[in-house]
Amino acid sequence: MTTTPPAISRFPVPTLDSLPDDIRAKILEVQETAGFVPNVFLTLAHRPAEFRAFFAYHDALLLRDAGPQGLTKGEKEMIIVATSGANGCLYCVVAHGAILRIYEKAPMIADQIAVNYLKADITPRQKAMLGFAMKVCNASYALTEDDFAALREHGWRDEDAWDIAGITAFFGLSNRMANMTSMRPNDEFYLMGRVPRPPKA
Repeated sequence: MTTTPPAISRFPVPTLDSLPDDIRAKILEVQETAGFVPNVFLTLAHRPAEFRAFFAYHDALLLRDAGPQGLTKGEKEMIIVATSGANGCLYCVVAHGAILRIYEKAPMIADQIAVNYLKADITPRQKAMLGFAMKVCNASYALTEDDFAALREHGWRDEDAWDIAGITAFFGLSNRMANMTSMRPNDEFYLMGRVPRPPKA
C-alpha cells in the first residue's frame, strides 16, 4: 500500500522546470549545498516576484558581515528560533533549529531557546540579545532607550540592535506566511545536528 506524501503547502507548488531561470538556479544551488530542497523555496516560488524580494532581504540580513563584535551566524539563528517559537511557527523553529544546532555544535540548544531562552545554555550577552528580540517581536511599541541601554551593558552596539530587530521583523513575516500556507518542515531538518557526526578516520 502506498501513501501520498503530505502536502508541503496549501497552495500549488510549481515544478522546477516551470520556474524562471534565476529562481530555478537558486533552488538548485541550495539543493547542491544542503542535499535537499527546503520546502520554503518551493512554497514561495508560487509567486516569483515575491520569492525574489523575500530572499533578497533574507540574504541581506543573514549574510551581512557584522564584524567581530556583531552577531555571529549562530546568534542570528538564535533570534530566529526564539521569535519563531513565540509566533508559533513550526516550519521556522524546525528548520532554523537544525541550522542553529549545526552552527553551535550543540544538540539541545534549539529546543531550549524555542521553549524558554532564559533557561537555555547560552551566555548572559546572548540572553540580553534575545530579550531585545522578544520585545521587538511581542511589544515593539513599548521599546524605550532603556532597552538599548540594556544591550549596551552587554557590549552590543546600536547597529547590532538594528540587526536584531531586522531579523526579528523579517521572520515575523516569514512565520506568518509559513503558518498561512501550512508550510511543512522537511523531514531532514528534524535530525540535523542532534547526534554529533563521528570523527573522520
